[in-house]
Amino acid sequence: MILIVGLGNPGKDYRGTRHNIGFAVIDELISGTDSGNKYTKFNSAAVDAKYSNTGLLLLKPQTFMNNSGSAVAAALKFYGDDISRMLVIHDDIDLEFGCIKIKRGGSTAGHRGLQSIFAKTNSLDFDRLRFGVDRPPGRMEASDYVLRRFRKSEIKELDFLISRSTGIIKDYITSGLDHAANKYN
Repeated sequence: MILIVGLGNPGKDYRGTRHNIGFAVIDELISGTDSGNKYTKFNSAAVDAKYSNTGLLLLKPQTFMNNSGSAVAAALKFYGDDISRMLVIHDDIDLEFGCIKIKRGGSTAGHRGLQSIFAKTNSLDFDRLRFGVDRPPGRMEASDYVLRRFRKSEIKELDFLISRSTGIIKDYITSGLDHAANKYN
């Protein structure tokens, strides 16, 4: 089984913000897979799904971004060795808007969701789909910027980029990280 985690914040106030791109990609991925049960477990909105005969656990932690690691750690503990790979989908201010990259491991780069996962699992050795949201303008704090909604000019491209992200994830599921990275990065 592959654990796919979309990072974001729960609640309508955060819907459509840069920080919630992980939730948006998971929602789109659900519609493109053979999804079954939707339920609440591990302090997350969870969905059991299948794509190309591969079992998936799709999670949207409801713990808020800064505590995403508790939901991820609970799922990893519960399923143990049944989880063969983990992919975390998150916003990335170090990539320009429209740039989407898939990679294995790396640092947290100050991303609080990734920091929380590291703090709760003691590992950064997981795969990531990095969705570029641009750097904050001027002297704006990154934490304020990522909680803003996308600009009108960006919204025009957002559906395409979310769909592209799900395409990358489907290639990741069927052919692995190296294939997906070589094809899309």
